[in-house]
Amino acid sequence: MSVNKSIFREYDIRGIFDKELHEHSVKLIGYHLGKKIEGNRIVTIGYDARSHSPQLRDWLTSGLNTAGCTVLDMGMVATPVNYFSNYQKIHTFSPRSSLLTPHLMEASPDASIMITGSHNPPEYNGFKITVDRAPFFGEQIYALGDMMIADVKREIPDNPEKIKIDVKTPYIDYIVDAFSHLKGMETKIVIDCGNGVADTVLTKIFDALELHYKGLYCEPDGSFPNHHPDPSEEKNLADVKEALAEDGDIAFAYDGDADRIAVLTHKHNIKGDQMALLYALGMEKPTVIGEVKCSQVMYDELERRGAKAIMYKTGHSNLKVKMKETHADLACEVSGHIFFKHRYFGYDDAIYATLRMLEMIHQGIDLDREIEALPQVFSTEEIKVETTEEEKFAIIDKVKELLKNPTSDFPKIQNIIDVDGVRINFEKGWGLVRASNTTPVLVTRFESTDAKLAKLYEEKVNELIAEAKASL
Repeated sequence: MSVNKSIFREYDIRGIFDKELHEHSVKLIGYHLGKKIEGNRIVTIGYDARSHSPQLRDWLTSGLNTAGCTVLDMGMVATPVNYFSNYQKIHTFSPRSSLLTPHLMEASPDASIMITGSHNPPEYNGFKITVDRAPFFGEQIYALGDMMIADVKREIPDNPEKIKIDVKTPYIDYIVDAFSHLKGMETKIVIDCGNGVADTVLTKIFDALELHYKGLYCEPDGSFPNHHPDPSEEKNLADVKEALAEDGDIAFAYDGDADRIAVLTHKHNIKGDQMALLYALGMEKPTVIGEVKCSQVMYDELERRGAKAIMYKTGHSNLKVKMKETHADLACEVSGHIFFKHRYFGYDDAIYATLRMLEMIHQGIDLDREIEALPQVFSTEEIKVETTEEEKFAIIDKVKELLKNPTSDFPKIQNIIDVDGVRINFEKGWGLVRASNTTPVLVTRFESTDAKLAKLYEEKVNELIAEAKASL
């Protein structure tokens, strides 16, 4: 059976269950990944609510065991709980097994794998991999794919032996202890878990802190019967907005694996870059990393406050690596990935971000007033332009070439940032074109202090894209 190279993405491995992620390919992933892991080769595995996730776990475990790893199975968890396992000693999880020696009990995992399709449709699944507390991504994933393709004839036997562990309890205890000062807070909270895995821990934390909340779609169900689990899409927030309007002060919505968050007040849907500005209020001259889709207001406002702002590539793996390199306190994506190193571990955790937002409200910060005090700009949402996997990066290269000699009616360019795609800075705003690393689309976004100029930037950049596509 063949291995489809398209499953190896920039940030993770992702594909359709039993078509691209089938028994043979998943066992090979486990085997070759296990061979690359050094140390004691202890791997923790968790999975999301999709019906096929347990089957993928068993195939993956067979490959890891064949490579000589010890597999610890945390069951159905949120992705941040999976990440949390990398920062704990094995004895924290209270495993009872003769397979773990006293020496290993005092060790930390060498790697973790989260089996999740995130916000993709139910037939999709995938693997988010952490090795030695760092994301396993980019060239590492592509090299893993090359090794598998070269070794495609290897047959790996069934061996799903694993040690059951509990990571949810120590995670809940950690969060409850960190936010014990919020106990009994009177704010009325609405949450929409989207039938993902957020509530494998979330309401237990709320209950321990005696918070007042209403929960929507908290039961994990990988068929996502109520709405698609992507809170960055406005249409998926209709129910939580209605519940907030009826009887709530603040609302939160989560994606399928709970590493992305939406924050809603009665007036605003607070985007990830705006969240970063709010969170940074409680930090002393922080270093904050944003992606190329973030508003210029975020970068300018952070610098005005005395913070250091860094623009970098989109993608949770890219931002984690850049955070470590720059010793940043915080990072964000517009879509709601929020990464805290300040008082935390430096990975994206929508559950933790929820408590940090509630903490700000508890401290008397008026979220709406802070958002409304920011300079007004006119921004589009992320606009997706359909293309193909084969052409998307070639189109970006052609757009860069065309920008060297733009037409006379093209808006005046101040400078171009090409850290991830092309971000064109104009006199009163900017436009972005980048190739998605996970889907066959180009992602565009436009912003200006003038609504008509924002529309003009969009029109002119779209003309460039059309010209670039036509030339291929």
